[in-house]
Amino acid sequence: MARASWNGKVIAQSDQTVVVEGNQYFPPDSVNQEYLQPSSTHTACPWKGQASYYDLAVDGRTNKDAAWFYPDPKPAAAEIKGHLAFWKGVQVEA
Repeated sequence: MARASWNGKVIAQSDQTVVVEGNQYFPPDSVNQEYLQPSSTHTACPWKGQASYYDLAVDGRTNKDAAWFYPDPKPAAAEIKGHLAFWKGVQVEA
């Protein structure tokens, strides 16, 4: 079971993550949506496509752009469509 936590709270937990480039991508229904705030940040990956981001907001603290996902990935990354991955101090245990 993979788990992502930050600021003392479990952000996501699943036994059905997808690992891509060493990152655990969590299915959308395994993420506690209450901790996510939309971000206007976008980045591009040559083989996955355009990533969108969320800020994490937990107990009055914000971690900007700490979660990312591919809403419409390129065919090579279709298995992670809508799945979320984390960084910027988010502890991910597999």
